[in-house]
Amino acid sequence: MAKLTGVEAFWDRRRLAAATLAAVLASALLSGACAEDPAAEVEAEDPEAEVEAEDPEAEVKAVSQVLDQVHAMASAADYEGYFSQYAGEFVFLGTDWWERWDRPAFTAYAKERFDTGTGWTYTLIERNVTIGPGGDVAWFDERLDNATIGESRGSGVLVREDGAWRVAQYNLTVPVPNEILRDVADQIRAFKKSAEN
Repeated sequence: MAKLTGVEAFWDRRRLAAATLAAVLASALLSGACAEDPAAEVEAEDPEAEVEAEDPEAEVKAVSQVLDQVHAMASAADYEGYFSQYAGEFVFLGTDWWERWDRPAFTAYAKERFDTGTGWTYTLIERNVTIGPGGDVAWFDERLDNATIGESRGSGVLVREDGAWRVAQYNLTVPVPNEILRDVADQIRAFKKSAEN
């Protein structure tokens, strides 16, 4: 069996916990334990219900602060500060088709670049954050501006790791207006074809 990493491992643990909870609840209902003690019914409810009752606005703000730090640290070429915002295992998807960077590859690339004192600067235009059920996963999309490439889009996933939000996946793309999409797609095909020769 392949080793599960990052978000896959998180969801695998969640499915196992849900299956275990279902088995315990079914056993309790069949034995009549919950029917005899009304308080047992309250205790037997989904343990994530308490997490979902937390302040979602505060969680959205906390996720946004992490993303703000990602951009600030990248702009300052602060290697330690930048990667402290990421999960133990993460993936960064860049704008080029081949850019799928895991932690070792992306940290090596960024270290070399940040050591020159040069980072990258993306300025936030707009951001949307959603906190998932249970409160341990969040996903986002954001419109950004960059002096070189103009408007871009970041999207991704954060997970709660050791009690703090950390980026597990970041995907940087350049939105293409639908009116010129075919022309851009043709240019990409031509570029890839010439690069193969």
